[in-house]
Amino acid sequence: MASVSRRRRDYEGIDEAPWRSWLRDGQRAVLDTGCTVARYLYRGGRRLYRYAQNNAQPWRTLYEDEATTSGLTDGPPLEQNRIIFVNRPQPIKFVNNRITTAKYSVPSFIPLFLFEQFRRYSNCFFLLIGLLQQIPDVSPTGRWTTVTPLVFILCVSALKEIVEDFKRHRADDETNRRKVEVLRDGRWSTILWQEMLVGDICKVVNNQFFPGDIVVLASSEPQGISFIETSNLDGETNLKIRQAHPDTVHLDNTPALVDFTATIQCEQPNRHLYEFNGLLKDSNNKTIPLGLDQMLLRGSMLRNTNYIYGVVVYTGHETKLMKNSTKAPLKRSSIDRQTNTHILMLFLILLTLSLISAAFNELWMRAHSDWYIGLEDAQNAHFVFNFLTFLILYNNLIPISLQVTAEIVRFFQAKFIAMDSEMYHAATDTPAMARTSNLNEELGMVKYIFSDKTGTLTCNIMEFRKCSIGEIIYTLKGPDEKLEDTLLYQNLQRNHPTAPVIREFLTMLAICHTVIPEQVGDTLNYHAASPDERALVLGAAQWGYVFDQRTPRSVRMRAPHAVEEYTVLNVLDFTSARKRMSVVVRTPTGQIKLYCKGADTVIYSRLAGGEHAQYADTTLSHLELFACDGLRTLVFAVADISEQFYQDWANTYHKASIAIQDRERKLEEAAMLIENNLRLLGATAIEDKLQDGVPETIAALLKANINVWVLTGDKQETAINIGHSARLLHAAMPLVILNEDSLDGTRECINRHTAEFGDNLLKQNEVALITDGKTLKYAMGCDLKKDFLDLCISCKVVICCRVSPIQKAEVVELVSSSTGAVTLAIGDGANDVAMIQRASVGVGISGVEGLQAVCASDYSIAQFRFLLRLLLVHGAWNYSRISKLILYSFYKNICLYVIELWFAIYSAWSGQIIFERWTIGFYNVIFTALPPFAIGLFDKLCSPEIMLRHPVLYVPSQQGLLFNVRVFWVWAVNSILHSVLLFWLPMLMVSHDIVWPNGKDGGYLLMGNIIYTYVVLTVCLKAGLTTHSWTWVTHVAIWGSVVLWFLFVMIYSNVFPTVMIGAVMQGMDRMLFTSLVFWLGLILIPIATLIPDMLVTVIHNSMFKSMTEAVRESEIKQRDPSALLTHPRHSLTETARLLQNVRSVFSRRSATRATMELELSHGFAFSQEEGGSVSQAEMIRAYDTRQPRPQQS
Repeated sequence: MASVSRRRRDYEGIDEAPWRSWLRDGQRAVLDTGCTVARYLYRGGRRLYRYAQNNAQPWRTLYEDEATTSGLTDGPPLEQNRIIFVNRPQPIKFVNNRITTAKYSVPSFIPLFLFEQFRRYSNCFFLLIGLLQQIPDVSPTGRWTTVTPLVFILCVSALKEIVEDFKRHRADDETNRRKVEVLRDGRWSTILWQEMLVGDICKVVNNQFFPGDIVVLASSEPQGISFIETSNLDGETNLKIRQAHPDTVHLDNTPALVDFTATIQCEQPNRHLYEFNGLLKDSNNKTIPLGLDQMLLRGSMLRNTNYIYGVVVYTGHETKLMKNSTKAPLKRSSIDRQTNTHILMLFLILLTLSLISAAFNELWMRAHSDWYIGLEDAQNAHFVFNFLTFLILYNNLIPISLQVTAEIVRFFQAKFIAMDSEMYHAATDTPAMARTSNLNEELGMVKYIFSDKTGTLTCNIMEFRKCSIGEIIYTLKGPDEKLEDTLLYQNLQRNHPTAPVIREFLTMLAICHTVIPEQVGDTLNYHAASPDERALVLGAAQWGYVFDQRTPRSVRMRAPHAVEEYTVLNVLDFTSARKRMSVVVRTPTGQIKLYCKGADTVIYSRLAGGEHAQYADTTLSHLELFACDGLRTLVFAVADISEQFYQDWANTYHKASIAIQDRERKLEEAAMLIENNLRLLGATAIEDKLQDGVPETIAALLKANINVWVLTGDKQETAINIGHSARLLHAAMPLVILNEDSLDGTRECINRHTAEFGDNLLKQNEVALITDGKTLKYAMGCDLKKDFLDLCISCKVVICCRVSPIQKAEVVELVSSSTGAVTLAIGDGANDVAMIQRASVGVGISGVEGLQAVCASDYSIAQFRFLLRLLLVHGAWNYSRISKLILYSFYKNICLYVIELWFAIYSAWSGQIIFERWTIGFYNVIFTALPPFAIGLFDKLCSPEIMLRHPVLYVPSQQGLLFNVRVFWVWAVNSILHSVLLFWLPMLMVSHDIVWPNGKDGGYLLMGNIIYTYVVLTVCLKAGLTTHSWTWVTHVAIWGSVVLWFLFVMIYSNVFPTVMIGAVMQGMDRMLFTSLVFWLGLILIPIATLIPDMLVTVIHNSMFKSMTEAVRESEIKQRDPSALLTHPRHSLTETARLLQNVRSVFSRRSATRATMELELSHGFAFSQEEGGSVSQAEMIRAYDTRQPRPQQS
């Protein structure tokens, strides 16, 4: 051991203390017997590290002994912990801080892109055909007629993917290239986020996002307190308190940080947002415990704190935020998957036709073995070669141009979304953006929308709107309203009978809270952990009662009549269980009062009787009015406390606060002793401000048969209030509330509610289901998952509260995989990334919470209201357009290439083609290329105004009525019938050799070009019958395609034969254009072919008109289509009876449930962090706003 110690000390001037510290702190690295090995080990040589582990057992034993002695092994085993050196290089390389939400990287692009492309059966099929064409004497159409267009298709698709993924990389770079200050080489350096490393000491200033997961060491606030906003993580708008450990709060200046060295041992990266355990050991060998209260997570923002200093413990994709995200998936639309199935079926039909054709060739050859026919060589041809010949001949039944046509159309559809001025948000200069175009049609099939709340439905702004004082409702219109013009001020000036109550109420607003004031120049800023409290204090200030100073023992208020200072004796914190918050104060006159605010049910049960409750009934009715407007309500009351009672109570409360066992229960019991005999003062109504147009948007989405689920990390009361204000919930809607703390309780609750639905289970009921994250954890277990899903889809609305990002994703995944429905997830924060990626379609709100949701999304918009136009207009249009494009592409190919089958009957099943090979190749590329683009880009079901005015028009696309198995095979059969008519009618026309008056015959190739011309004209006219809106582009596409064919014939017949290309076409234009039979057939045969289609269309529109067609007809005739979409109402419809039954079932609830509904109907909600190491009472005791706040050092 001595020799090993000597070698260790010889290691390049590294002194002994850091190495001994390394070993004591539990680092698993061990040294080999040579200092050279140690040198490379320290520099991060992973191979030598593994070698050293296997060859130095003495050192391994030593470090484990010393780690055990130091206490660092308390908790998880050493191999489960992470060891971090603060202010020193790390011996192990951790992941960098660069994050990416893009689908591809440079090395992964080709394999991932090819995997994505060859998941499409059509591409696999054409690759096979291209390979078969390379076999000599097998292909009747040449060697390159399939490979060339396939390569072109892949190149176009690759270019589109590169362009779209480049946008994602650019958005990622905006995040990765943000700036942060870190301490390196004894000075502060400004670096990019992506350059920050584990172990760095960094400085984050107010209103900045944390660049990684950081352990706070010190802050600008007293006792190392810092305020953070986690709405980007869990959706909660209230500020949370974090506090540096008392042993590190002195590290609030640069010299102290430069001299600071320590080792942190913490758990390995995980996705648990609300869990963190670690130990910090400083240079004095003092061990400091670390917990969640010292953890600042990436994605959260520093608020109301000038700066913090902290150590980076997790970076990049190892942060808890990114651990709750998922890898960007390769999404495919439902139509794409259905198309794959149809292609597979067509491939089987193609194989069957090829086998039949090869068999008939075999039979014909055996029946015609006469020597003079000269088929000796052909008779020796193998059956397999004949089969391959026919396989290549018929391969174009599957349109090779379909994918590239669809890709290009989708690309321009995405451009149309970005160019839509109705989805442009002028305030932030933000247009809508399609970050992928592969899912355009999926926007028209959405059945379930999963929405975040904070920042998606709401603006993250709380505003004081109304209050009820002494049976009178007062409205606060805004900061510009003059105090003298308000009714409340006038009542105070006139000594209205309620004036004393008004003064007491406003005084309570100004002093009953935990807000911290800050004077910045002439502006008074309020910093609050609860946005509700900040709104209340601002409301009091607008009415002239201005809270302007806080000390550890008092608060000061500037009232119109005087400046008053109140001594704060006690603060009884708000909790979800208490649903109230109180302060005990001594007034300037020496009187002791308790001010208590909270939920109406809690306050009302503590009111004194008699005259003290004189306003109770009226205030309760006002609360119901506030709740109907979706406002968040609180009730305010006061109690006068005698000196003797307070002293006795204070002694009881102090004993409860220092109790070792059952402390919280004893504190609650003590609080109940003083929070009694209250006198009602009034109630407030705060607006959790919704984004513009949210209620109207949700109402329209519900009319469009779309289920809207809200998945939020916020509290249950808050989420339900937003549900009411957003018109997601209404007063008459029964609520199924799942709040259970155990697996058995969750099972019993789900089974009970499922049984209550009875026969209405799995039907759409006018019921809302509310659950929280804890219950959801049990409900998503294997044995309950199906029952829970059945219960959810039986309800019209589902709200999941207090859920983590990964739970959001799991809910979306459950619905998507179990129902097969198209799902859409929309959110604005990093906590929404996982569910956005799991949903069929992900939409990001480009708000103020960063770009991660936008980066991970498929589409981004600036406001929730734009989602309505994105779905009901662009979604429905794109679904219809892509459906028609795919159906038409199959139709035109089957229509032409099945003719080769009919011609095989005439050509002795020889595999001879009737059309010239280059005309076959140009069929999809030139002559019928334009109509699909016209349909895919410019066809419209109805105008945007009609689509938005009547959301029910979304239902046909949502239910997939325009593209399904039945519709596909109707089109396929129709195209086969057209091919029969387009082959046999021309054959009948020239059956007596009457192509020209002189009786001459032009041969099979002339016949092929005659048929080809009729096919081109017929399929172009069919496009005209298919489209709903004729524009100039439609005319150009249809008639231009026909003109292109005639121009091609003239050029090809005269130019190409001279350069030895297409010699067989020489003079073909003169042969065609001089034939009267050809021109007569050009007029009659396409029309005769399409007459059945026109008859079916006329009959359908007359007798079986769909809702969309009726509305479109009314629009063309400039009539109001509203009458077509309304139905006569009966006194008791089936829906009404069902609703009555459901309500009667859910009317039988327990008293607890009834109490919960009463609270919710009155709109109670209050946001404030609970359970932190620093209580609100302790936090306000740390502040003295008379002292200037420390600035950055």
